[in-house]
Amino acid sequence: MRNYFADLHIHIGRTFAGKPVKITAAKDLTLTNVLQTAKFPKGIDIVGIIDCHSPEVMIEMERLCNNGRLVELEEGGFRFEDEVTLIPGIEMEVFDENCCGPIHLLAYFQGFSQLKEFSSWISRRVKNIHLSTQRVYESAGVIQEKVHSLNGLFIPAHVFTPFKSLYGKGVRHSLAEVLEPGGIDGVELGLSSNTEMADQIEELHPYTFVSNSDAHSLPKIAREYQRLTLEKPTFQAIKKALHKQDGHQIDANYGLNPFLGKYYRTACSKCFTLKQGENCHACGSVTFTKGVSERIAELAHQGRAGNGPPKRPPYIHQVPLEFLPGLGPKTMNKLYDYFGTEMNILHRVSEKELKNVVKENLAELIIKARSGELELRKGGGGRYGKVAK
Repeated sequence: MRNYFADLHIHIGRTFAGKPVKITAAKDLTLTNVLQTAKFPKGIDIVGIIDCHSPEVMIEMERLCNNGRLVELEEGGFRFEDEVTLIPGIEMEVFDENCCGPIHLLAYFQGFSQLKEFSSWISRRVKNIHLSTQRVYESAGVIQEKVHSLNGLFIPAHVFTPFKSLYGKGVRHSLAEVLEPGGIDGVELGLSSNTEMADQIEELHPYTFVSNSDAHSLPKIAREYQRLTLEKPTFQAIKKALHKQDGHQIDANYGLNPFLGKYYRTACSKCFTLKQGENCHACGSVTFTKGVSERIAELAHQGRAGNGPPKRPPYIHQVPLEFLPGLGPKTMNKLYDYFGTEMNILHRVSEKELKNVVKENLAELIIKARSGELELRKGGGGRYGKVAK
């Protein structure tokens, strides 16, 4: 058994032929570029790419397999250049009759056979199978059943985001309004929440929490991620980790302090000023985006039977290096030259080693960033929080 870093929610912006997949994502966010960036400079061991249902993305996967750069693993997943494991998946937008609003759902598959069958099945339920996060004209329960019939993994995405998420818009009080509780393999927290916040909701206690980047550009890969103990970096090992089987587990979640998230606090939808009354005191608007913290407070402890939250891995409030004031591209490249990857800089390099390469004040800032000790300004209403200078 050994440790692996995994980010399981990464988009594809364009295909190898330049056709759009996730329209709002960067054009250089291709399958091959994601895999290469995960290898270097990020140093991530496992990536979940959630637009692999797109036919041209599957063609690129097959081409990489044909030239030997990508190998389909017997226990699931694909190994890129013997350094990065790809777990193929899909993100879907669902709005069935039981939903109050649209919800985003993630599904992951073991290999080509299951991925292609699901892509064919869902192509009859979306308007454009080539694009990411399409509205699926099917009930969430039926989708759950189909995913599990293919031995896939089913995970609700960024469950507290004010728009297009399970608790943000999808349900009034309980996930059981839309989903079969026993058919959920894990719950993705999203950028404006953490373990402590989510565990205020008792119905989430049975599920393993995952923290992922939802990357729409190459630099955002591993903005949030987890460290796992696995026998091998495969689909089946990840499945065991989500269900805490045979010593497989998530050891730690790494993510932004919720203060840095775009939707932590309720804020004006027009000028992003944090709410202090019925009207925005800055622009007078009466339209607000409800914050994740306020939404969780509404749902907290409903129907609580007195049981406390389960013992969970630590959620470490780590600030990505790109957020740090004063850490520009030249200095970042210098760090890569000395230490190899971002995961090395964030987890393996000592403070003394950092101070030998960069100025003392910047080295201290990096240490504080990876231990969650930086002073932060709260985000809300669609605007990220900031590291205080």
